[in-house]
Amino acid sequence: MTNYGTIPTSSSPSGSTSASGEYITRAKDRIKAGLGARRPWKLMFDFRSLNFAHGFGDALTRLRYNAAYFRMNYAIVVLLILFLSLLWHPISLIVLIVMLAAWLFLYFLRDEPLVLFGRTVDDRIVLIVLSVVTIVLLFLTSATMNILVALLIAVVVVAVHATLRKTEDLHVDEENAGLMTGPAGSSA
Repeated sequence: MTNYGTIPTSSSPSGSTSASGEYITRAKDRIKAGLGARRPWKLMFDFRSLNFAHGFGDALTRLRYNAAYFRMNYAIVVLLILFLSLLWHPISLIVLIVMLAAWLFLYFLRDEPLVLFGRTVDDRIVLIVLSVVTIVLLFLTSATMNILVALLIAVVVVAVHATLRKTEDLHVDEENAGLMTGPAGSSA
């Protein structure tokens, strides 16, 4: 019997693992690498690096710097707060879960820049578009007050952390130094 057109899918000698099992394993590895390696949570929650800013200008500088540095971590925190606020609204929760799948594939788990119609889309544009689409779709459900309160809480949590977190021990490459400045290449 010939095996024309077959593609070996397993590196194991027995070949006992199925293609779907390999896909799930690969997806798990990408989730661990994508969510765990961007900015370490241990670095974000280093309590020795928290103190009050010396003035309003210093607070704004910290806010911009930390927002750029911990951008993915802050997106996860906002989505988690939004998820927790929608636990008692099943339709809104379903919409959020569908949008979380879009977030995973379009923002968190990408290895290379997103390309649409032959043009590279900046990481910050993807973040803004996904945020706006998620919020608009959630507002179309009947949980408007929960969403507004959750977003207010999320903005306060992110702003408080970003202004209290010192920036001296953080090293940002030139491309990601500003929150909304210039196109970013690839995130580290």
